[in-house]
Amino acid sequence: MGKDVEAAEQGQFQAKDYQDPPPAPFIDPDELTKWSLYRAAIAEFIATLLFLYVTVLTVIGYSHQSDPNFSKDPCNGVGILGIAWAFGGMIFILVYCTAGISGGHINPAVTFGLFLARKVSLVRAVLYMVAQCAGAICGCGLVKAFQSAYYVRYNGGANMLSDGYNKGTGLGAEIIGTFVLVYTVFSATDPKRNARDSHVPVLAPLPIGFAVFMVHLATIPITGTGINPARSFGAAVIFNHEKAWDDQWIFWVGPFIGAAIAAIYHQYVLRAGAIKALGSFRSNA
Repeated sequence: MGKDVEAAEQGQFQAKDYQDPPPAPFIDPDELTKWSLYRAAIAEFIATLLFLYVTVLTVIGYSHQSDPNFSKDPCNGVGILGIAWAFGGMIFILVYCTAGISGGHINPAVTFGLFLARKVSLVRAVLYMVAQCAGAICGCGLVKAFQSAYYVRYNGGANMLSDGYNKGTGLGAEIIGTFVLVYTVFSATDPKRNARDSHVPVLAPLPIGFAVFMVHLATIPITGTGINPARSFGAAVIFNHEKAWDDQWIFWVGPFIGAAIAAIYHQYVLRAGAIKALGSFRSNA
């Protein structure tokens, strides 16, 4: 009897202390009949609008403050550090505000990575991306309205490949930068980690915001830092100059590749998804 109790207790301690949510269906038409889907899409739209409004306005404001034609102090303005803080800080705020409603994606690359990991359905992923791009366009439209005097002069805060860098370098910077972001998203929201560290769900927006901050510090001199196709697309649409469209593909292909690599690495290497699937196949054979 004592041995049975001991064995039961050992089994209890060895059991998983967390539960992975079931994979989202690839296509779920029933979602289209639920208000929760549209509420989440509205949250993504508003969050991306606010994100672009604050961050692009910061970029244009800094460009004006540091313009030698208007200021004799080359160090005037918030600097690259301030721009990086604006992007990272807004992501922290907006993910915190919207995580319980839409998951706080605010980025088509994040949505794409979560779709590949079967965290969201195709229907939800497509609707999110449309809402994010629409929000980005509206946010940049507000920036143009507020900074009409300087908007065109400073290229509308649009992402462009900087002089001295080739397209391969820009693409690589976007791939690595987005990998860092999406990998952080997966790690910060991992149910296994949430179960063992009760403070993680509350702090999850913090590492995500810091990831955006750090990536901006590294890649602003190269591409202006995209790592978010909606951010790059919205600014290009409102600015609408040929220069903004020349390398637009970099800011879509790079983030999507980076997100895909992050999803595969986290789900199939760190979480051993491939081994689990192989084990399930063998047990059913």
